[in-house]
Amino acid sequence: MLVTAVTIPIAAASPAAADPGLAPLGPDFEWGVATAGFQVEGPPPDSNWARYVAAGKTHDPYGSGPDFRHRYAEDIANAAAMGVDTFRFSVEWARVQPAPGVWDESEFAYYDDVVRQIRDRGMRPMITLDHFVFPGWVVDRGGWTTDETIDLWLVNAERVVARYAHLGATWITFNEPTVFVQKELTFGGISPTDAPAMLDRLVRAHRAAYDLIHRLDPDARVSSNVSYIPAAMGAVDAVFTDRVRDRLDFVGLDYYYGVSVDNLTAAAARSDAFYDIRPQPDGIYHAAMHFTQRYPELPVFVVENGMPLDDGNPRPDGYTRSDHLRDHVYWLQRAKADGANVVGYDYWSIIDNYEWGGYRNRFGLYTVDVLTDPTLTRRPTDAVASYRDVIAAEGVPAGYRPVMPDSVCSLVNPPTSCRGPAGGSPGS
Repeated sequence: MLVTAVTIPIAAASPAAADPGLAPLGPDFEWGVATAGFQVEGPPPDSNWARYVAAGKTHDPYGSGPDFRHRYAEDIANAAAMGVDTFRFSVEWARVQPAPGVWDESEFAYYDDVVRQIRDRGMRPMITLDHFVFPGWVVDRGGWTTDETIDLWLVNAERVVARYAHLGATWITFNEPTVFVQKELTFGGISPTDAPAMLDRLVRAHRAAYDLIHRLDPDARVSSNVSYIPAAMGAVDAVFTDRVRDRLDFVGLDYYYGVSVDNLTAAAARSDAFYDIRPQPDGIYHAAMHFTQRYPELPVFVVENGMPLDDGNPRPDGYTRSDHLRDHVYWLQRAKADGANVVGYDYWSIIDNYEWGGYRNRFGLYTVDVLTDPTLTRRPTDAVASYRDVIAAEGVPAGYRPVMPDSVCSLVNPPTSCRGPAGGSPGS
């Protein structure tokens, strides 16, 4: 059963103050879009997630998926038309190595062309090596409950990195390691007693992959993006990021929702009803400041940020995808002005996708109705033009006033965040 979030009308709280001195993020700031193989490519090969779907453990069957596998040229062109610098995608291990010792050159040729088209359109590939998915034959060998999987994973990583080295790629080893463990727990890939050991193995694999990537692609940047969990990041950092900080070239920040005294709707995340969560854009400021303070030697790149809509329907409070985008960029500009070394922002996602169990959460800049539209037409949302404008202006203009009011005593990075942004006060 879905958790119903508390709806707080936007107009009920004090509006956020305009900032007449807000500076642009600058010409070197990287703007991007993101996606992931299993979620968009189309009917998947045998993998842990293909098996979860086949076993009926998900809300929706996979069906056709958005078919990025055959329509990537359109999606890449749409991204380039917005002016983005970076296009993030994943090379799916289950596609390129469908059986032990077997490498599928036709699938590699597909990824070769994805990389070529991204580069030909003036963008940088951001390549994720592992976005929650691994081959079925690895499942049969125990998956992430065994040390052997580290070695198997590194063989695939070396094959992929060697193929795309020296092409200007940024590399993400594991997408959201703590969420990866949580997903495997939820869907039965591991037991609760396996969770600590799986995290240990992800740490070991990331550390080895970092060295491998820098050996094969010396100038590349490497990271693992972290799902920001409000009020819990000390514990989250301790189990992964603290243990790999000397093997990161930047902190990858994924920020979707906050918690505050006047906004407890994040409880809806427990049932994947992300569309019921009231966005808290000022939280991205506090998240960026958290990482700046905890890892001052590392720049911060927002690898994922976006807003889901309930099956594409407008939010009841009238808050739009454009509002969400601009408000978050505003707070990144505030964070940078207050000392955060924020260097990039990827919007999740370029198209609607299979959100780990269903199609109801719609995050796409371009909406795709997989369940009812056999043509899988990409339809631009209001945020496409807004993102184009934001990129061209290197941010929102001085004097911009966020649509979503500041939260009252944000708990994103307590106790500091409860006092509001630097130089401000709660609700200012």
